[in-house]
Amino acid sequence: MLGAFVQLPLKAATMTSQKQKLNNELLSIGRFALMISHNSRSASTALTQQLCRNQQQQQQSQQQRRHLQLKQELLCRPAWDQSSKSTLREIHTDPASVTMFYSMYAYLSHLPRLHALGMAIFAYVIYYLIQVVKRPIIACADGPFKQYLIKTMPTLENKYWPTFWCVESRAQTVLASLLRSKSLPRVNYRREILCLKDGGEVALDWMEEGCDERAPCVLILPGLTGESQAEYIKCLVFAAQQAGMRVVVFNNRGLGGIELKTPRLYCAANCEDLCEVVKHVRRTLPAHCKLGATGISMGGLILGNYLARKGDEARDHLSAAKIISVPWDVHKGSASIEKPVINNLLGRHLAGSLCRTLRNHLEVYRDIYQDSEIDIQRILRCKTIKEFDELFTAKQFGYAHVNDYYTDATLHNKLDHISVPLLCLSAADDPFQPLDAIPIKAANQCTHVAIVITARGGHIGFLEGWWPSTKDQYMCRIFTEYFSKALYDEDGEFERASDKMHERFLAKQTVELTSRLNAPRGVLLLEKPAAEQLEPHKLKLM
Repeated sequence: MLGAFVQLPLKAATMTSQKQKLNNELLSIGRFALMISHNSRSASTALTQQLCRNQQQQQQSQQQRRHLQLKQELLCRPAWDQSSKSTLREIHTDPASVTMFYSMYAYLSHLPRLHALGMAIFAYVIYYLIQVVKRPIIACADGPFKQYLIKTMPTLENKYWPTFWCVESRAQTVLASLLRSKSLPRVNYRREILCLKDGGEVALDWMEEGCDERAPCVLILPGLTGESQAEYIKCLVFAAQQAGMRVVVFNNRGLGGIELKTPRLYCAANCEDLCEVVKHVRRTLPAHCKLGATGISMGGLILGNYLARKGDEARDHLSAAKIISVPWDVHKGSASIEKPVINNLLGRHLAGSLCRTLRNHLEVYRDIYQDSEIDIQRILRCKTIKEFDELFTAKQFGYAHVNDYYTDATLHNKLDHISVPLLCLSAADDPFQPLDAIPIKAANQCTHVAIVITARGGHIGFLEGWWPSTKDQYMCRIFTEYFSKALYDEDGEFERASDKMHERFLAKQTVELTSRLNAPRGVLLLEKPAAEQLEPHKLKLM
């Protein structure tokens, strides 16, 4: 019994110790679980950070490998061919140049977009100020005419500032036409129908509002398919009106809404109609009113040929003349207008206008050329000006080939025969006439011809200012400055300069005639004018 009583406390103590031991084990397990949970979160965070660092390092290493690969390509690339410039070859052979190029590329590739835009605008401003804004060149022999122009026309001494956002030649050409056509109103002319010797008719549109009795008159010849309501003609008409001068616009046969009375249209080499028009206008005006003439594009070709071929007659009737955007060398002008892509589109537009002019008078030609070699239906499908001239214009005016017609119409080799003071305005980037075709050298030796050449302007464009104004344009400003000084001539300065110019012209002609008389006969035959050389090649189809 006593042993039993002794064993009971021992069993209780044993059970208590076992419970405490169990509790301690549970506490240890809980602590271990908490520690594992805390460590897992820390490990997860550390793992995420480590992954991000690894990804950044991989991106940096990839970028460094790309830059190293580009640098190795630049170093290992073979030199350019021998025809390249030496300065460009040094880029591939000089390590310093390669390093500079690589550094510039790396800098620009990481440049923010806003900074890149700012740098592009800054670069364009520098380009505009250096390459676009320039003072026009005056190609003219040193003498009375050049001195008179510099003294009386301040625009020629100032720089020409083309429209800042429109300096490209084709953009100037197209935009100028669009702006003028949308902003200039229709002109209310007084129309006069002039009957020509061969039975043909032309329309003369007079603008005399606000002009007094002593106001001079300017005869205007439009371009290829232009007429008195063309936008560039209205621009000049309003400018002349503001200067107080009369204006008469000469619409070629079949243009300006006039019915075609004869099969013959017009061409750049024929000035017979202009001769009759000038004589009629001179008879119509009062004797004390001076007469000037200006031609635009193909109208400039007709006027220039008239001045060169009818020297004394032209001098008797005209006091001054001006041509704008004339294609000096028709061969080069035709080749330039057919260049792809934009030039060709402009040429196609003009060829379409020629076809429409012919289509408007189709009834006149259908019976006349029914059995001839002129195929009217084929002509109406022409896509270029030269194709139209080859199939129609050249044949109608008796030329054996279109090149003969272009040679006869070209002006650059006829400047020496002009004896009327002639001011010319051309743009170096004219899409209808390349710069190398402008007869600068010939003009520098002529007594009566001055060519003003601007760096920009396109073909009959010459827009200027931030937003081009249709009231005060560069082309119109030169027009009014020249004719208002030359035709009004209140102090007689232009007349005195013209007399001195003519004296030099006669002296030069005398020297040339003497040298020709003393030259062998074979040389004289080679020096015949182009118009005389072409006569045997003409065909009489009319």
